[in-house]
Amino acid sequence: MTRELARSRRQRGVTLFGLLFWAIVIGFAALIAMRVLPTLNEYFTIQRAVEKIAKEGGTTVPEIRAAFEKQKTIEYSIQSISGSDLEVTKENEKIVVKFAYNKEIELAAPVYLLIKYEGRSK
Repeated sequence: MTRELARSRRQRGVTLFGLLFWAIVIGFAALIAMRVLPTLNEYFTIQRAVEKIAKEGGTTVPEIRAAFEKQKTIEYSIQSISGSDLEVTKENEKIVVKFAYNKEIELAAPVYLLIKYEGRSK
């Protein structure tokens, strides 16, 4: 009976070191998420702009690039690329607009995260 009583009195739960460890891990994951989410938002904004331009834009490369620059002034979150960075081709009598760019995100002073984004119109 005393062994069972001793076992039931033993404390259970998370230690202070375990709690600190998980707080650091969750904090680091939150830091990365807070730094990456704006770049993802920018990528999806660029993707929507490229889709819109491929459907509604002009027929020549300068017209498409000018349409992207106009869209860029409307969408304030696009800062990583410009109209000159777009690659405009024609596939099956359809205009295809491609883009690619790199984004460096500073996590801590000497540590950076490099994300390579690329996309194209459908």
